[in-house]
Amino acid sequence: MANKRDYYEVLGVDKSASQDDIKKAYRKLAKKFHPDMNPTNKAEAGEMFKEVSEAYEILADPQKRTKYDQYGHAGINDAFGGGGFQWQDFTHQQDISDIFGDFGGGSIFDMFFGGGARRSQSGPARGSDLRYDIQISLRDAAKGVAKKLDIPHSVKCDECSGTGAEKGTTPAVCQTCNGAGQVKQVQRRGYSQYISIGTCPACNGAGRKIDRPCKKCAGKGSVKKTSRIEVDIPAGAETGTRLRLRNEGDAGRLGGPSGDLYVVVHVQEDPVFRRQDEHLLTEVEIDFVQAALGDEITFETIDGKASVNIPPGTQPGTIFRLRGKGMPVMGGRGRGDLHVKVNLRVPEKLSGEQKRILKEFSDASGGKSGSGQGRFGRKKK
Repeated sequence: MANKRDYYEVLGVDKSASQDDIKKAYRKLAKKFHPDMNPTNKAEAGEMFKEVSEAYEILADPQKRTKYDQYGHAGINDAFGGGGFQWQDFTHQQDISDIFGDFGGGSIFDMFFGGGARRSQSGPARGSDLRYDIQISLRDAAKGVAKKLDIPHSVKCDECSGTGAEKGTTPAVCQTCNGAGQVKQVQRRGYSQYISIGTCPACNGAGRKIDRPCKKCAGKGSVKKTSRIEVDIPAGAETGTRLRLRNEGDAGRLGGPSGDLYVVVHVQEDPVFRRQDEHLLTEVEIDFVQAALGDEITFETIDGKASVNIPPGTQPGTIFRLRGKGMPVMGGRGRGDLHVKVNLRVPEKLSGEQKRILKEFSDASGGKSGSGQGRFGRKKK
């Protein structure tokens, strides 16, 4: 769609809706637009089901929802990649099972997420998608990093080119089902006729029979392998960022295309910086003299060292903002800010000379020498 509807409008909830309200709304609409509940208009129902699922994908995730609230659809484009929302982007498959499991909705899971029903079809079929979770440091997320992953998956057998048949031979069409992969049985009981359709027992739904299986893959058309795959994690990635590597999943059945590999990023907490979207927060300590007289201090940023001028009279808890010193925004759309909070460092031990000078300062500030009633070191009642 050129102009997408507001996600809150799609689910019929207010912007202040709780997560429970959003889930209830999705449950109601998902059942309403279940294609099996709309047998006369399955195509349109399927599109509506996809639309409410896309809205739920964003609003059910607190981080994605925050970005959507701030920037609208432009703020969550990275969640789906350049091609827009696809069913592979949906991360709430368990909710689908919970919703439809109580009234025979397993077929909807197969239809949209590649379940067992698709594997029973005859002919080549697309392989399964795989997921790999990876942890990176905040500093790697700031600069972007290339990681090499060892992925165990199935790959097309190079001996038989994925056909499952011995090299030089080809599978034959199953004579029982004539290549359909399914067989139909008709039973008559009086004036009634009962038709049942099931998987072909001769070819197990493949539609083909292999008389001479490939020795390398035992007729499966694929073999297990661990592949070294490199993935480029872009600067600005955050926890939950999903990267799609096409055709790096499991091999397809009977020579079909491979599935995709989804790499899900998890960014570790950093001992120096705390992240809030594209912004960073750090804390530095200064002493009383620096706070009172002012100073130039040097501290660490995500990119290296930086300096900031502390004006005279700076109070504890003051926050300085350094524009453009935060995290990059994915897609090259600028950078966030670095917020530097100043904490006052109080010495635990003072020399006699230091105590004398502070006492004189207290007296000069209006305190009474020796009374303990000055600005510093007041007596406890």
